[in-house]
Amino acid sequence: MVRFKNRWLLVEFLPIPSIPQSGAVAQTIQLNLDGRQIHSVLKQSILSNYGDIGWGAVALSLSVKYFSPTTNICIIRVGREQHKIVWGALTLLDGLENMRLIPHVVHVSGTIKHVQLAAIAHNRTVIARYRAMANAPVAYQDSYDAYLESSNRDIESLED
Repeated sequence: MVRFKNRWLLVEFLPIPSIPQSGAVAQTIQLNLDGRQIHSVLKQSILSNYGDIGWGAVALSLSVKYFSPTTNICIIRVGREQHKIVWGALTLLDGLENMRLIPHVVHVSGTIKHVQLAAIAHNRTVIARYRAMANAPVAYQDSYDAYLESSNRDIESLED
């Protein structure tokens, strides 16, 4: 019995505002995407940058396991030998669905457990940034508390 070895990539999509606003407060931008759209854009990036050979190497092992439109993070599973191809294709992306963005690979792991822990920690960091931009007091209750609980459940329920 052969075990398939995977790499798990935690990716944050950082949107670039289309019109720079001088003196304006930075706003959070939510992407209206899902896993299928990210998979198809990643497939197109691999095909255009690495050709059919690159896509043939990656196609069977590539899957988008999780995407959060609130914090713009994504968990991608790919085969161990091909993770650099996917990472390169992510780096060469310049936009999704007519929106300019910067994909930032936050964490790469060999196990789903470690990428889950990194995703939960990163979610907390992003929500803390959102609260700081809103100048919310520390004990303030907002919708982000419910989001953190539901996203923690969703991330912890992921399976290989």
